[in-house]
Amino acid sequence: MTKKLVKTVGVLILSFGLCAGSLSAATPAHDSHGHHHGSPATLQLDKGKKWQTDAPLRQSMATIRQAVDASLHAIHEGKLSNAGYGKLARSVESEVAAIVRNCKLAPEADAQLHLIVAELLEGAEQMSGKVRKAKRIDGAVKVIGALEKYAGYFDDPDFKPIAH
Repeated sequence: MTKKLVKTVGVLILSFGLCAGSLSAATPAHDSHGHHHGSPATLQLDKGKKWQTDAPLRQSMATIRQAVDASLHAIHEGKLSNAGYGKLARSVESEVAAIVRNCKLAPEADAQLHLIVAELLEGAEQMSGKVRKAKRIDGAVKVIGALEKYAGYFDDPDFKPIAH
């Protein structure tokens, strides 16, 4: 990772931590489902229901979706330029920063959102060309996957995953 991205991710993690408490407090390392101690967290529903959202989160996720959707044809055709991928990456990073700034979710929902945000940032980093031997298109695919997960795990009735 580049120094700038490491700093950005660090600030985002700190911001999330200040917003809703620590991720480890919201996701126990050991539970009754047989997960191993220290295993990576996985997305889960809130007792079978989608997690609640707030207006700033819904707006930022809609903006990310719109930006990706606007570039989707060029991505599929292999015609999105490196500059286009960079612009898309900056848009994702900007909206993630807005999500962090305006965080109002309950700690448990916030912990689940951490997983999606991490995937969005990884995708943005790949799209920006900062990951050696990674294809920019793979970053776009990662962002699209994060958007699909958001739609599946968070209650945002107006949000539709990208058809691809």
